[in-house]
Amino acid sequence: MTGEWREVTVGDIAAPMRNALVGGPFGSNLVTHDYVPSGVPVIRGQNMGARWIAGDFAFVSDSKAKSLGANIARPGDIVFTQRGTLGQVSLVPEGAYERYLVSQSQMKLTVNRELADSVFLYYAFSTGEQQDYIRQNAIQTGVPHINLGILRGTPVPLPPLPEQRAIAHILGTLDDKIELNRRMNETLESMARALFKSWFVDFDPVRAKAEGRDPGLPKPLADLFPTRLVDSELGEIPEGWEVGALGNGLVDLEVGGRPKGGVSGYNEGVPSIGAESIVGLGIFAYSKTKYVPREFFEGMTRGHVRSGDVLLYKDGGRPGEFEPHVTLVGDGFPFQTCVINEHVYRLRAKAILGQSFLFFWLSSDVVMEEMRIKGTGVAVPGLNSTQVKSLTTLFPSREVVRAFSVIVDRWVARVLASCNESRTLAALRDALLPRLISGELRLEDPNRILAEVESTAPNRPQPVRTARMT
Repeated sequence: MTGEWREVTVGDIAAPMRNALVGGPFGSNLVTHDYVPSGVPVIRGQNMGARWIAGDFAFVSDSKAKSLGANIARPGDIVFTQRGTLGQVSLVPEGAYERYLVSQSQMKLTVNRELADSVFLYYAFSTGEQQDYIRQNAIQTGVPHINLGILRGTPVPLPPLPEQRAIAHILGTLDDKIELNRRMNETLESMARALFKSWFVDFDPVRAKAEGRDPGLPKPLADLFPTRLVDSELGEIPEGWEVGALGNGLVDLEVGGRPKGGVSGYNEGVPSIGAESIVGLGIFAYSKTKYVPREFFEGMTRGHVRSGDVLLYKDGGRPGEFEPHVTLVGDGFPFQTCVINEHVYRLRAKAILGQSFLFFWLSSDVVMEEMRIKGTGVAVPGLNSTQVKSLTTLFPSREVVRAFSVIVDRWVARVLASCNESRTLAALRDALLPRLISGELRLEDPNRILAEVESTAPNRPQPVRTARMT
């Protein structure tokens, strides 16, 4: 360490109070039967894994929480996984709940705030070095786990408190922006799905016109919708629209491939997108990316990917189960040049269907369920090309699809661009994290950084450029 940095243990920085460092209750003191619909939230493994404790909570009554008062966590506390996914660490957030109950598989630390900043410690425990320490010192008997003794003796680098807070601010600002992007993307995607459902599932504009009501759209747009519904194999649909199969000459379907012997030996080349990478709109698990040699890519006659392509995970999973995944490639996709492997279909719409309509139709509840049914019940669950082409598809008028695309394509572009920005920010955070936490990268004037932070409105993220590093 350099300067005033020192190494302490977790026990050294625990608050001088009873139960500052404590595990969850004894097994029989908290069982499933204790859970109630609302009350005091219980922190379980599924609520860990991100910076803040979050997700779907189980709850216990107020009286049950009081009886387990030693196991209560409050805002600002740090929670560690004791058994399960070792190395997980999360912070208890402000505002959501006044108190939480720690489950049997977690431990919590209340920090001595005169010595340490809990957000800094969260980032310290997120480094690879600290994660390795936890795993290497875990008790391997039975299910690998740690205990309070191991956690209490875990070493932690500790700079002066102002520098801790400045480091936490820099890294937290990056994470704040990533979180803001995620929420914005959720909103934009929800807006797009709501519009799709209104126009192409519930047929709201048509029903309004049929009942003599104002459809709530500009007149040129409202005029594109028919004035009545007619029967079809999907039930009632707008007059003039049709129902057919996806493969009725209106989509180009292609599957990818891989080199002989697979892709396990390649760490560079052209990215090859597999099922594990397809998560959702704009969400791409690029850390799991595999590669094919460039010469193999240049010899491929199919499977190339370009902006606007819809990708469908076509097979795999446990016997008797199939869960399709769909994504849309755009300018925010992490790779400019890539291919798909043999487990993925690439779909390009022709004529009436647009790519946005195709994506939202394939990922709609009704079509997802149709794909699950068709892809389940076989030894290797999945969809062959004939089954994909046979998927029931609504064919609206070309003018309505075009109007939908004009509106939604802007939202989708923002989602993809935002995801791309978040990937860049995450890479910057991951590069800064070990250097800041170890003291390799020092802040020139942490007190000035903190003064600037305190002079701004609460919770307003500050640009990283406020921090000067040496």
